[in-house]
Amino acid sequence: MKHFISLILVLLIGLVPTGAVLAADLDTTGLNYSGIPTFSIVSVVPDSSVTIRTHNFPANDRFAVLMNYMGTRGVGGIQVDTISSGSGGSFTLTFAIPAAMQGQYQVAIRLQSVTGSGYFAYNWFYNKVGGGIGRPYTPPNYTGYPTFSILSVVRDKTVTIQAYNFPANDKFDVLMNYMGTKGKNGIKVDRLSTGTGGSFKETFSIPAALQGERQIAIRLQSVTGSGYFAYNWFWNNTAGGTGAPVSPSPGYSGIPTFTITAVVRNSTVSIRTNNFPANDKFAVLMNFMGTKGVGGIQVDTISSGSGGAFNATFNIPASLQGQRQIAIRLQSVTGSGYFAYNWFWNNTYP
Repeated sequence: MKHFISLILVLLIGLVPTGAVLAADLDTTGLNYSGIPTFSIVSVVPDSSVTIRTHNFPANDRFAVLMNYMGTRGVGGIQVDTISSGSGGSFTLTFAIPAAMQGQYQVAIRLQSVTGSGYFAYNWFYNKVGGGIGRPYTPPNYTGYPTFSILSVVRDKTVTIQAYNFPANDKFDVLMNYMGTKGKNGIKVDRLSTGTGGSFKETFSIPAALQGERQIAIRLQSVTGSGYFAYNWFWNNTAGGTGAPVSPSPGYSGIPTFTITAVVRNSTVSIRTNNFPANDKFAVLMNFMGTKGVGGIQVDTISSGSGGAFNATFNIPASLQGQRQIAIRLQSVTGSGYFAYNWFWNNTYP
């Protein structure tokens, strides 16, 4: 009878598909844990530190502590610490406010599991400066939403915008990033004061990292805590250019995808693409699980060649080594708008 049961187990294990994770390999963080982890803000020392109190955290998990602009929920933020949840439940911790967030009126903070358990929690706090009353700044008599249009572009050098209906006496960071990002978490190219607000023209330099891009997203994001922002995008062509979008593959239709074919833990991941457009270029990005790879670490840039299906292998960046699950994204850098994303267990297989 024992031999018969053993034979059945062997047969069942043999049915597990290549790359699947057996129960013994799954993360058992927070075994018997139920509910949702949250945390509250206990106190703030302006531009210095914030103290939090957790509630209902899973035991024996590890969390990255991230801070970012208000409205981001801390996603893609600056990592200020990594903590262990120990026996879980409630505990109190203090974290330093990073230099890039000092001066912000409101700051988002996020605790994101780095074990692959999938648990996270986020909140925000007033970084009250100079004994402020802790209310968001509201420009007097202002209504509506700020917007801006693109007036002109000097390829790889500058972009000139026309702003409309901006609030008075506010300050905005000017951010640029890849097309499709709405400028979020972009490269800061300037900071401007709106003065009397309303309409104005401004010219900004295109950062070196985005020179050569066919389309570029630009965002104006308030840094005073007012919450106002506006975004747009532009063709990186000198005025007078045709502005015609790239055509990576005449007659191409469908959606590019890719599958994970192999992983060497903390070293490499191999993929096989499907239905990729021809003659396009893609940035290869990796990030924490749950991000879809957006805003991730760029590990490579590849050409799709004749398109369709092809194999490729990429290095796992040092900052993601040790993660149990990793998101990977292929994002076109030509302005075609194509992208695909997936994720993988950071375990060697097959």
